[in-house]
Amino acid sequence: MIKAFKDAIPILEKMEDAGFEAYFVGGAVRDYLLEKPINDIDIATSATPEEVKAIFPHTIDVGIAHGTVMVVWNHYTYEITTFRTESTYVDYRRPEQVFFVRELKEDLMRRDFTINAMAMDKKGHIIDYFQSQNALSKKEIKTVGNPNERFQEDALRIMRGIRFVSTLGFQLEDETLKGIVDNKHLLSKIAVERVTMEFEKLLQGQWCSDALVILLATKMHLYLPMLESAEKGISKLAEIPLFKLTLTEKWIVLLLCIGIKDKQHIEVFLRSWKLSVKQIKNTQKIIYWILEREKATCWSDQMLYFATLSVAISAEKVYQLLWNQENNPIISTLEEQYIKLPIKSKEELVIGGNDLLHWTNKQAGPWIKEILSLVETKVVERIIPNDKQLIKEWLIECHQI
Repeated sequence: MIKAFKDAIPILEKMEDAGFEAYFVGGAVRDYLLEKPINDIDIATSATPEEVKAIFPHTIDVGIAHGTVMVVWNHYTYEITTFRTESTYVDYRRPEQVFFVRELKEDLMRRDFTINAMAMDKKGHIIDYFQSQNALSKKEIKTVGNPNERFQEDALRIMRGIRFVSTLGFQLEDETLKGIVDNKHLLSKIAVERVTMEFEKLLQGQWCSDALVILLATKMHLYLPMLESAEKGISKLAEIPLFKLTLTEKWIVLLLCIGIKDKQHIEVFLRSWKLSVKQIKNTQKIIYWILEREKATCWSDQMLYFATLSVAISAEKVYQLLWNQENNPIISTLEEQYIKLPIKSKEELVIGGNDLLHWTNKQAGPWIKEILSLVETKVVERIIPNDKQLIKEWLIECHQI
């Protein structure tokens, strides 16, 4: 058993000492068996939330209505959830009621896929009621029970299923795949923010291309924001190796594959996915510089300065990927080129508005910003040094002041 579980064993033991059952459950057990890194460890127990709170001195109510209490233990936090079953679902997402139960099997029956429906006790023994380990060995994503029931309970599971194709490299079991095809329209009932979270995880998976192929084959894209008519673009995206890109860069490749390049349409598209204003502006800026890069043979100092280094690197990565320039060494030299720039920002200019006012005895006005912008550009281009006296002489010589 790995250290992450060993550190949490005392929590299970304290609950057992109090007369309750407690197990490690969910994705942590799955990833442990797959020998993948473990992120969060979730614990399920027969104890009710109030009983859990009576056992541990430091707890936080994070989802107590649904049976979840966060326990603080040795400076780490663990979510402990009471065994539960759920009533009929509303809005294809949330159970109308949650019922606490004392049996582990009843709790595991409500989970989405068999690979997530295992439990492990403190000795490392796996409790497997649904042939979950068999599904792991077959690299198969299969719902717990009837696929139609699982997807109609919570339609976000449709996105989760295809996301697991991308992150685990598994295939969808035939009946589960049919359930996705039959229920994909329910994705329109789900909050966009939830769909976006799953789609972003899909984009970041090692087997993203496989997932995108299934997304097209099942026609799930018809129910995703602004992708109804993007079949050719998604097909192109599926052929591109995205694994070296950041999440923002992957969104950019998607936008370019479906032909969205101008600032306004970028905003409309990303707003439909509920991305933040900061993300949208950053994406717009990178795409602008990709298009500028397309016109140039290389990055000029002026381009690099106004783009900033991080934007330029992202733009160059995407440019190389889409224009088949993967052996181009420019990325490795951009940082060196940036370091050698005379200035990195306008704040590094040795002159300011007060200097211009002093030199000209003119009234303040828009002309100051215009001249400072001109000087900034000429310093970056190395036409004039970043020296106050030399800048003054240049401005006089050019009749700017």
